[in-house]
Amino acid sequence: MGNIKFEELGLNEKILKAVTDMGFEETTPIQAKAVPVQMEGRDMIGQAQTGTGKTAAFGIPLLQKLDVKNKKLQAMVLCPTRELAIQVAEEIRNLAKYMHGVKVLPIYGGQDIARQIRSLRDGAQIVIGTPGRVMDHMRRRTIKPDQVHTVIMDEADEMLNMGFLEDMETILSQLPEARQTILFSATMPDAIMKIARTFQQNPQVIRVVKKELTVPKVTQYYYEVKPRTKVEVMCRLLDMYAPKLSVAFCNTKRQVDALVEELQGRGYFAEGLHGDLKQAQRDRVMNSFRSGRTEILVATDVAARGIDVDDVEAVFNYDIPQDDEYYVHRIGRTGRAGREGIAFSLVVGREVYKLRDIQRYCKTRIIPQAIPSLDDVTEIKAEKTLSQAKELIGEMELDRVVRIVEKKLLEEDYTSLELAAALLRMSMGAETQDIIDDYREARSLEALDRRKKGGKRMRMGKGTGMATLFLNIGKDQRIKSGDILGAVSGESGIPGKLVGSIDMHDKYTFVEVPEDCADEVLECMRHTRIRGKNVRVERANNRGI
Repeated sequence: MGNIKFEELGLNEKILKAVTDMGFEETTPIQAKAVPVQMEGRDMIGQAQTGTGKTAAFGIPLLQKLDVKNKKLQAMVLCPTRELAIQVAEEIRNLAKYMHGVKVLPIYGGQDIARQIRSLRDGAQIVIGTPGRVMDHMRRRTIKPDQVHTVIMDEADEMLNMGFLEDMETILSQLPEARQTILFSATMPDAIMKIARTFQQNPQVIRVVKKELTVPKVTQYYYEVKPRTKVEVMCRLLDMYAPKLSVAFCNTKRQVDALVEELQGRGYFAEGLHGDLKQAQRDRVMNSFRSGRTEILVATDVAARGIDVDDVEAVFNYDIPQDDEYYVHRIGRTGRAGREGIAFSLVVGREVYKLRDIQRYCKTRIIPQAIPSLDDVTEIKAEKTLSQAKELIGEMELDRVVRIVEKKLLEEDYTSLELAAALLRMSMGAETQDIIDDYREARSLEALDRRKKGGKRMRMGKGTGMATLFLNIGKDQRIKSGDILGAVSGESGIPGKLVGSIDMHDKYTFVEVPEDCADEVLECMRHTRIRGKNVRVERANNRGI
């Protein structure tokens, strides 16, 4: 069975509406095979790797079977880690968006158990948890499994590797015999098959084993961003690298439309491509992209099938893909025919774990990068222009132009260096320093204003005093001053030129910022991560320094 439309699965209208809202156009292979089997009420073994859409594959039939009026525990999902438990709970909540009265509760070690007990007493129809903590609650009788009709073991081989075999067996043995047992695992070791034989009834085995993928030779970077700064970061990368043609991938049709609107509003030549477009519209968009009239094509994975344009210089994973294979297909749109290509992934929160799964599966390296400051954008543009000029020197006869320049230098009172700098600035698209400064300040203030939701703008007057901030990271964490500058400027929105000295030590760093911006910088960097590390920022004088 190939991928099919969700409407063909016979879902109730509330689940189908939620799936539509999430913007998914069709099932993944594991969803197409697994959902019908589970909706028949059969036990099932699903062999599929991480990143194949497993959560929806078991979440949709689970919700289809749920009795919303019954507030007792009806379904249980076991996961190997707290991160996966939280992720699964979030996706099932999204799928249950229109099923009013459904309560989904993640429980895991490391969280206050008293809080979990209160939540369980309030009632939860679906519990998603790690085996150790689930078993703890069952011993306390705070989880009462007598009405559980569905149990799902997600990434069962990982639970096995982490030593949860005995816990899994204990939990399964205490559940009602008249239940549906679903097991998902990337591999099928003997211990997994023993669990299946002991605790399942004639399970149907479904395998979606991915083929070996060849990752194209494309330079791959990722940036940890906040949802509200994704567009700004993408625009900075577009400005910095200036690709002639680029493709940006989103997971949903709704996000494609939203991103196109944002980019067009900022003056970029962008068009969208997704399943709602008629063939004539698709042809128009693709012809415009191939001819170069459209510089940025924003597309869903399904709509992008069959795109064959050799001159794409950059790919943006605006959303991290649902399927690992999609990642490889996406970045394969660039770096064709021996050309160089570059891929950028914008990662929000726990998506960094998904990206690590992609790296492991694809056997590739995706390099973390600091968010570029506006100074970085200007510097890279200058370097590119100078590089192009260097090529011209080797390729063209410049004697006539040299004579014109020499004559002008003799007539005017400026140096050849000043003339070169002025020509460089003009070629970069800004004829005066004021234009560059206005651009940089406006973009920074725009980001800041969005964060403050219409609050007062940060004052950045010249001559203000400087405040010293303390950061609890330094050289020992392999952090560079450029990472610090990028984080301060990128998070707070102040231009990089206003950041003062950056004094790095082994375990900590001091950064100077304008005094009248300091409180805003502290607020914006409250939950910041730099190169994947949590950072605490405070005023240096608060530490008695």
